[in-house]
Amino acid sequence: MKVFAIITIVMLVVSSCGDELLIPKPPTYLRLDLPAHEYVHYTSACGYHFDISKQYEVNDVAAQPGQSDFTCHKDIDLGPLNGTIHFSYITMQEPLAKYVNFANDKVEEHKLKATAINDSNIIRSDARVFGTVFELQGDVASPFQFYLTDSTTTFVSGVVYFNSRPNYDSLRPSLNYLKTDLLRLINTFEWK
Repeated sequence: MKVFAIITIVMLVVSSCGDELLIPKPPTYLRLDLPAHEYVHYTSACGYHFDISKQYEVNDVAAQPGQSDFTCHKDIDLGPLNGTIHFSYITMQEPLAKYVNFANDKVEEHKLKATAINDSNIIRSDARVFGTVFELQGDVASPFQFYLTDSTTTFVSGVVYFNSRPNYDSLRPSLNYLKTDLLRLINTFEWK
């Protein structure tokens, strides 16, 4: 019986020595081949214009029942980035602070998931365009948000969403590409 047990143990040890140790590979992500940045000028009937990437498409959003006549909504399809910018134009009926606070509250909703929130002020006095751009890092639903205003009558806000589960590491190439296009949009934005 002892001989049988020793032979079995030896056979198990010998047979297991030939197997290769399998180590799981980390997940990988597809490489994006994004085109060079090219822009066209977009003019909206809502009362503004800006430069936008040739890769993106601006679509009208139908007014919802009960929606104010003082709003104009667009969705900017981000084409190869598989996302959307929800873009809203509002003719202000309330004090500016109410709209700014609402935009800031929307950014605050992402604080639990964000690892960092960077903001940049936009002050273009010659064009009467003022606002803030928020870049949210981490696994957040909306990695970019911004608002622009003339500080007296009009307010525009934009919120970026991707059609995928938020994974900051895998989205980083798309985010870097989009950031360039967003800054171009914001820096060329003007009221009619």
